[in-house]
Amino acid sequence: MHSSVQGVLFDLGGVVIDWSPLHLYRKFFADKPEVTERFLREICPLEWNEIQDAGRSLENATRERVNQFPEWQEAIEAYYGRWEEMIAGPIRGTDGIILDLYESGVRLFALSNWSAETFPLIRDKFPVLKMFEKIFISGDYQCAKPDPAFFEAALEEIDVARNKLLFIDDNRRNVDAALGIGLPSIEFVDSIQLRSALVAIGILN
Repeated sequence: MHSSVQGVLFDLGGVVIDWSPLHLYRKFFADKPEVTERFLREICPLEWNEIQDAGRSLENATRERVNQFPEWQEAIEAYYGRWEEMIAGPIRGTDGIILDLYESGVRLFALSNWSAETFPLIRDKFPVLKMFEKIFISGDYQCAKPDPAFFEAALEEIDVARNKLLFIDDNRRNVDAALGIGLPSIEFVDSIQLRSALVAIGILN
């Protein structure tokens, strides 16, 4: 293991777990891409979901949206009512990387924007999650990436110096936020790119 890296901090959605509202709404709207696109752009965009990731209750969020867009009530209620259908499974190849890191003695943590109400629904369905010493979920901290406060809250609980902890996320703004507080980071593209990057810096062989 590279002497300068003692632990890795993974994002979950988009890096370890394949979560996307598209998995649900492509079915919900019967392959009508223009309707799906409009709904996820104007009615329930990712920015709206991020408010729940930062701690707002799903019930309040759903009621607020239905009141604003009553003609979309059924689709809006499906967002969290059928939320598990947004999970397609693990990201191909990432679980193998995590296993290799775990077996080589690298300490593993996760830091993810996720509602505290939805994460428990899938936590036990992904064995790879058991390899993390601790998983930091934004909904539990009432703040979300890229807010530096969420990173700092996690770093206070991780007994690894930030310059020896490598952060991995598929969202460039989160990577930039991590770099801004002195946390070495890699932007995730796919598992092949990630493995190559980890080999290049000496964490994996």
